[in-house]
Amino acid sequence: MIAEQPVSLATSDGVSLEARMSLPAVPRGAIVVCHPHPLYGGDMDNPVVVRAVEVCAVLGFATLRFNFRGVGHSRGTHDGGRAEQYDITAALSHLAGGVGAPVLLALAGYSFGAAVVTTLVTTSEPPNELAGVALIAPPLAMARTTPWPALANFSRPVLAVAGDADHICPAAELEAFARAVPRATVRTIPGADHFFFGKLYPLGEIITTWARTL
Repeated sequence: MIAEQPVSLATSDGVSLEARMSLPAVPRGAIVVCHPHPLYGGDMDNPVVVRAVEVCAVLGFATLRFNFRGVGHSRGTHDGGRAEQYDITAALSHLAGGVGAPVLLALAGYSFGAAVVTTLVTTSEPPNELAGVALIAPPLAMARTTPWPALANFSRPVLAVAGDADHICPAAELEAFARAVPRATVRTIPGADHFFFGKLYPLGEIITTWARTL
């Protein structure tokens, strides 16, 4: 377990979000982790989200996980990934302010979170320059309108990781992503499905390697 404190985020469109933040004394960087689809039970306490936060915190990163609008005690309503970009922007700004000094910022998103992260960094201007992006089980077979190929223009480290038994991020789609975004590091975990049941340890190892490249 890592030491986290509850915080409240305020989005640019006036929505209050609940979050958990961890701030080491001297952070080597700061990472926001975004949860999977709220309409299918996704929230910031998802085991994959918690695992990503834990391994980044062990490396000395400040971390922030939050509930998208309409989830848990976050206000607002689900908006299919559109207004959720404001949620990520608020999380980045809050974490940067909490660190209190110029520090590298990165984003990680799991499933729906990965799709919203991709849309934000390819179609909008994040509030701070990003040092990297990690896409955990990106829903390539479902989020067809997400501009995945545009990540080819993102110059910082991109990780895409999924299980080889993931029907929402199937092998053929992941291979197509790798061709479209040749600079990305694309990894698969044998035997893992979309939920990484029994595979959180190897997932954490892969996220750790990505975080060390930032």
